[in-house]
Amino acid sequence: MLRSVGYDAATALLEIEFTSGDVYRYFAVPPSVHRALMDADSPGAYFNRHISDRYPTRQQYDR
Repeated sequence: MLRSVGYDAATALLEIEFTSGDVYRYFAVPPSVHRALMDADSPGAYFNRHISDRYPTRQQYDR
């Protein structure tokens, strides 16, 4: 489900690229949530339960 994950602690910005190729940015994500995502046995399941509908998001489009 998740292809790659990037995180900027200074801005609390989490960027996720999905296996579909879609890229989304999630705002105001605490470092602890990013760490838990990276440490999860199933990052996709963690994302669905703890990130997906809980943080403001915006899809990134190619320009």
